[in-house]
Amino acid sequence: MPLTRPVNLEIWGGIECTVNRVNNEYQDQVRRSGHHNRVEDMDCITSLGIKSIRYPVLWERVAPEHPEHLDWNWTDERLNRLRDAGINPIVGLIHHGCGPRYATFDGPAYATELARYARRVAERYPWVTDYTPVNEPLTTARFAGLYGHWYPHGQSDAHFVRLLLRQVQATIRAMAQIRAVQPAARLIQTDDLSYVHSTSGVRYQADFENERRFLTWDLLCGCVVPDHALWNYLLASGATEAELWAFVENPCPPSIIGANHYVTSERFLDEYTTGYPDWIPGTNGTHYYVDTEVVRASPEQRLGVGKLLMQVWERYGLPIAVTEAHLGDCVEEQKRWLGEVWRQAEEAKRAGADVRAVTVWALFGLYDWHCLLTRQENRYEPGAFNVSSGRAIPTELVEMIVQLGNGRPVEELMPPGEGWWQMKQEACHPMLV
Repeated sequence: MPLTRPVNLEIWGGIECTVNRVNNEYQDQVRRSGHHNRVEDMDCITSLGIKSIRYPVLWERVAPEHPEHLDWNWTDERLNRLRDAGINPIVGLIHHGCGPRYATFDGPAYATELARYARRVAERYPWVTDYTPVNEPLTTARFAGLYGHWYPHGQSDAHFVRLLLRQVQATIRAMAQIRAVQPAARLIQTDDLSYVHSTSGVRYQADFENERRFLTWDLLCGCVVPDHALWNYLLASGATEAELWAFVENPCPPSIIGANHYVTSERFLDEYTTGYPDWIPGTNGTHYYVDTEVVRASPEQRLGVGKLLMQVWERYGLPIAVTEAHLGDCVEEQKRWLGEVWRQAEEAKRAGADVRAVTVWALFGLYDWHCLLTRQENRYEPGAFNVSSGRAIPTELVEMIVQLGNGRPVEELMPPGEGWWQMKQEACHPMLV
């Protein structure tokens, strides 16, 4: 047996559990993956040896029709199984959701009702200490308020800002109610850890988006003051000064910043749109440009998650965990991707960042994220377990997870060779900078 070394990082797990709404239809990833009906999945989770797991106690699943009609049967069984196994649940209350029909986030009842639901969760499970009331508020606001993918299908800065502020307000109120029951409760606030590269002509757009990516955490930390780079943008998009000052005066900084990072999280904006025959250019009203992945357009510019974690550390000085890091590919490439994320998280930790953990996301896989859940095409991507047969079948990723948790050096667990995203590729356009 190879020698083990002290484990500097914890390895966590996560269940892809999105309940999102498109037009008038809700979809539920926990049901689509079959995890809702397979209690034996809990034994699969226990077999990994993980310390913590992001686990759903979602509002839209527990109380979908009426705030007084709550069905706790499923969450009682699952959370108690985790507790008995000594696994810490990081409880999520909203995951890319808009809220149930009686309190969606395009209306004022959302924050009040989510806070009320949060208190009921805390009262039912007073031993739970870690919460993510709203997963990825900024990303959800972009998809639902700026790009029009999800309900309420807004396509304006005003819609985006309203949905973002409402989700952050709801997070703060939810944590206040949770801490009234469990004073030691920790906020583990997730959002996409992205970065935008560009050609020179649209550098201003990339700069704007690179400031915008921090807004969830900036608002929670009370950092959005008049000299903030986006103060005027927020006001011009419908926020009021009173709203923004309320975040400053009543901050709710995360106990741990949850950084979600994918191979597609680093983007490239290219003003030279003719080099992309399969892309439809977007516009900010001033320029047309293509928004694509930096690994495809200009891979030599990619920073990688380690450098992005250092950016977060230097901005906030708060503990960090990589809370999602999934790759939809064959298991060899998934192992290379997990290995790269783990290795770079270790490098960031050695450089001084307080990085606590790396999460293996989507343990039981996910459906239809190739189209951002806008359609149900039943396109499945396995995770650590492949559930396409109706049963959870371990993949080779399981052994890697177990060995990382036991302190095995990551270099000994990665397949030989580079991942496709690490290889030099011909740029999509010759005029990239």
